[in-house]
Amino acid sequence: MKVKICKTLISQIRGLMFSRKKNLVFVYDKPTLVDLHMLFVFFPIDALYINDGRIVEIKHMKPFRGTYKAKHYATSVIELSEKHSFSVGNKVIIKENEFYKVEK
Repeated sequence: MKVKICKTLISQIRGLMFSRKKNLVFVYDKPTLVDLHMLFVFFPIDALYINDGRIVEIKHMKPFRGTYKAKHYATSVIELSEKHSFSVGNKVIIKENEFYKVEK
């Protein structure tokens, strides 16, 4: 799955606001509780919270619904605007501009 990595604080704050559908990755230096908002995002997304290479939480988020509070710490968050088959517990890899599940 193709993704765009948001490397700067500004790109992370902006996220998917006022943009077309795409998949974004936010990477953090240490495990963080990452709260997300859907203000000025015009389509639903799933936010995948990843810690130690595994999905620890998935939030289904709707447009213009305010802030979503994280329940788990994450070292990265992926905002997916397309259908997927990921679930909590999946081991995943983020490499350059791609994101994929590791099959056992």
